[in-house]
Amino acid sequence: MSAGNAHPYSWSSIINAKYDGKEISALGYPAVADYLDANKDTLGIPGAAITHVWTQDKSISKSIAMSSGIQHIVEKAEDMIGKVDAVILARDDAEFHVEMAKPFIEAGVPIFIDKPLATTQQDLDWFEAQQASGKFIMSCSSMRYANECRIVKQNLAALGSLELVTAVGKKDWLKYGVHIIEAMLATLNDPKVATVQHIGEVGRDVVHLTFENGLPATIHLFMNISGTFQISFFGQKAWQMADIKNSYSMFRDNIIEFVRSVEEGKPRLDFNKTKNIINVVVAAETSRLSGGKLIHLK
Repeated sequence: MSAGNAHPYSWSSIINAKYDGKEISALGYPAVADYLDANKDTLGIPGAAITHVWTQDKSISKSIAMSSGIQHIVEKAEDMIGKVDAVILARDDAEFHVEMAKPFIEAGVPIFIDKPLATTQQDLDWFEAQQASGKFIMSCSSMRYANECRIVKQNLAALGSLELVTAVGKKDWLKYGVHIIEAMLATLNDPKVATVQHIGEVGRDVVHLTFENGLPATIHLFMNISGTFQISFFGQKAWQMADIKNSYSMFRDNIIEFVRSVEEGKPRLDFNKTKNIINVVVAAETSRLSGGKLIHLK
């Protein structure tokens, strides 16, 4: 479990239809308890159950197991191999993703890796090579499945030819930039990005994108800004904003897509879409470190 990321609690609760709101709130995640309370009637994923849990601290593992009705706590993550059909790596600190996912990928265990899949080209290349060899790897931000973006997506034609896309969000680029990129690109049917340029500063990240069709977009990700995540789409006829707030709905749909993928034997999300998004995350950081250099993506 990584700092500030409550997915081991919330995702296990969504799947197992069991949670301890007091425990989750006491640990500093009252918003998670609130959305689980509000959606009690839809908790549970047919045909799926979280049966095993591992974290770096056995007391955390026990807490998650107690809260979410998980039967088995393992001493090492690898102890799950041979006992589970698939694994969710619910950490968002990408620097540990290769190390932690490797035993499962090499053993052929289907894995979902929390966003961002990677934040370096080397790690992305490793995951791409594993996927190309036939390994089951799925990774995305749950904002790909945000209802607020789906509403805009169904209305895109009514906006006319798009002239500009702008996005505003909070927190840091390497962990949270992927959210806004994934939501934006999924709404636009995953177009390829041609250029990326970081024109802001750490904690006040501003990133300019140009898509292959020439459409420009700007992303503003500020550490201390109020609000959540908003994306505005400006066309020649009209404009529309996706104000993304329903975390529970997008988490549940994301989990359902992973479960369906495991049942079908391959990820339902094309890895190239994930690669396109992570390329933007990496390119923006490369641009920042080089003083705002314009990065051309292949």
